[in-house]
Amino acid sequence: MRRFIPFLPKPAFVPVIRLAGTIGTGTRSISDEALAPLIEKAFRAKPVAVALQVNSPGGSAVQSSLIAARIRRLADEKKIPVHAFVEDVAASGGYWLACAADDIHVDPSSLVGSIGVIFASFGFPELMAKQGVERRVVTAGRSKSFADPFLPQKAEDVERLKALQGPIHQAFIDHVKHSRGTRLSETADLFNADIWVGQQAVDLGLADGVSHMVPRLKQLYGDKVKLLPLGRKRSLFQRLGMSLIDETLGAVEDRALWARYGL
Repeated sequence: MRRFIPFLPKPAFVPVIRLAGTIGTGTRSISDEALAPLIEKAFRAKPVAVALQVNSPGGSAVQSSLIAARIRRLADEKKIPVHAFVEDVAASGGYWLACAADDIHVDPSSLVGSIGVIFASFGFPELMAKQGVERRVVTAGRSKSFADPFLPQKAEDVERLKALQGPIHQAFIDHVKHSRGTRLSETADLFNADIWVGQQAVDLGLADGVSHMVPRLKQLYGDKVKLLPLGRKRSLFQRLGMSLIDETLGAVEDRALWARYGL
């Protein structure tokens, strides 16, 4: 006689997507192309929720937008809640990613915000002149030498950069307003690229609470909830260390972004 085995429901589980590092297209960076398989896998598994571990000083606005849009689209299509948990920092593009979640939770010492756009470079005209180096530029189209670091900075270049930054900044503001809605403070100036710490971000509506991932998810989904970390796989090219130049240059850029926040 066959014994009847009662159906045992699977315990609730939450895939955890780690969004750590600078945002861009380099081998060291967070990009939509690199994260797409993980994000799709997380929502395809039919979990009770998806968690985002965010620890990023920002980077590319486009990659931030693409990643956040993918997360939000899948969350809405499949009606799965998304919870973001900030570690050291969710600033600039890092905060853009956090706003893909339905709610954002921070550590008391997390740095949050920097809702702005930056363009940074170096200028070398005086150094070149001292060394007797002459910069020779021939262009078809007057804008091809725009913001050339080897030429003196021009007032018109600065104005054009600001004009380029304006629409990007507005897209960031619109994303935050759409995500946070009426939770945002109506009196504070939130969009001037300031950053806030822990409870300050909660008080301003940029975050929803001060809590850590495991206790918060247990509070929401029960003590037996399972957390399933999803991580990116490094390519053979990266594992063999064949991208030394790209890795070195990327490390310098990463260090500069993290340094803005004392990290």
